[in-house]
Amino acid sequence: MTIKMITKGVVCAAALIAGAGMTTLANAQEVLKFGHVYESSTPYHQAALKAAEDFKQMTDGRYEIQVFPASQLGNETALNESLVLGTVDIIYTGPAFMAQSYPPIAISDFPFTLRGYEHWKSYAASDLFKELSQGYTDVTGNHVAALTYYGARHVTANKPILKPSDMKGLKIRTPNAPAYQLFPKVTGANPTPMAFSEVYLALQQGVVDAQENPLPTIQFKKFYEVQSNINLTGHIINSLALLVSPATVAKLGDDADKLDKVLIEAAASASDAINKSENELAGWFREQGVAVNEVDRGPFIEMVAPSLTSSDMPWEPSVYERLQAIED
Repeated sequence: MTIKMITKGVVCAAALIAGAGMTTLANAQEVLKFGHVYESSTPYHQAALKAAEDFKQMTDGRYEIQVFPASQLGNETALNESLVLGTVDIIYTGPAFMAQSYPPIAISDFPFTLRGYEHWKSYAASDLFKELSQGYTDVTGNHVAALTYYGARHVTANKPILKPSDMKGLKIRTPNAPAYQLFPKVTGANPTPMAFSEVYLALQQGVVDAQENPLPTIQFKKFYEVQSNINLTGHIINSLALLVSPATVAKLGDDADKLDKVLIEAAASASDAINKSENELAGWFREQGVAVNEVDRGPFIEMVAPSLTSSDMPWEPSVYERLQAIED
């Protein structure tokens, strides 16, 4: 074999390898990152995984959504920042965090603005929520795909909390947002902002006396292991928004509608699972030896009510009136 023949063979082989590489790149999946702070066992994460699977099928494998639970991509503040930067494509976040950019969207995260799950469902489907979502998008560019039910928040502590005076002086962990701090402030407690991932250890070590979350979250995060009493205050009917980065929406083009579809289905699935779990968990906690205390919410509602219609709230009075007028 001559040198000329060998050289020709090498060139042909290189061309074949280069061609194969170009084919691989052409067929490569676009990877989207979906980050959140919740455990992998939660309905939120399971719904996200299902959305990822469905989106891959709907786009014939052009896109893969990788889901990162349990603060793997950062805490909630970091995730919101990453969404704006486009380094994360999809997140779960609370309206109270969205309110850092567009304050009125936080109304549903304030205490006693929503009456229960049915009222929440009506609000999530309402023109009011659509208008508030558009206001948020106009400011941030972030797309609001859906609203997921997070549950009714209850106070856990190592004592019963049956009346507002029982809250006095209680050092209670809250998320770092005004919506969550109003209830403890009005009742005389000391709200202590803290990252979600740090709460269990803080309760265990006595850094804080109490925390507040829905029953499914109390179970997922095992807070009942370090708190003797779950007090059914139901002071906030909580939500999680599914947000998509504007850079991602632009990149997806026509496929953005398909992503919306799977995220809306994910929100509905997780919401139903959380509501079902809430209806069953009081009994389960009692079986674990935890005191689950029924609470007369009336006195708490009376204490908070004046604040909700004050000029300090980040919404126009008409927004609050429209929310209250939505039927359960």
